Amino acid sequence: MTDYFEFSLDDDKIKSISNLGLAHLGDAVYELMVRGMLCSQGGGTSHGLHRKTIQFVSAHAQARAMERIKPILTEEEMHVFKRGRNAHVKAVPSSATYSEYHMATGLEALFGYLYLKGSRDRLNQLFALAMEGEDYAS
Repeated sequence: MTDYFEFSLDDDKIKSISNLGLAHLGDAVYELMVRGMLCSQGGGTSHGLHRKTIQFVSAHAQARAMERIKPILTEEEMHVFKRGRNAHVKAVPSSATYSEYHMATGLEALFGYLYLKGSRDRLNQLFALAMEGEDYAS
């Protein structure tokens, strides 16, 4: 049976996935990590957890997170980020600038890529750095 929680695809298979396909998956991976982090801190209503999650997964917040992790990316990771950042998107939400939205798409592509590679330790390392200095409590 295929384990849909634990992927470890080879590079050729991952390269065959579109930039926006990686971002689509990475969006879910990043949000799941945020939700897990928030729930692990305990408490909170479902509505409160949802509002806090939205704060962390907004394009604005993801662009800030990307700026924090960019200095430690490997060459390969930077390439994946740039693939996602430069992807042709049809619309940018009014809540984000063009630049923020593209940075966020790059972050999501990177998280999707690392998830498919099975790089859980690296995902956790980057996520921890991305969350540094963020206010979880409010």
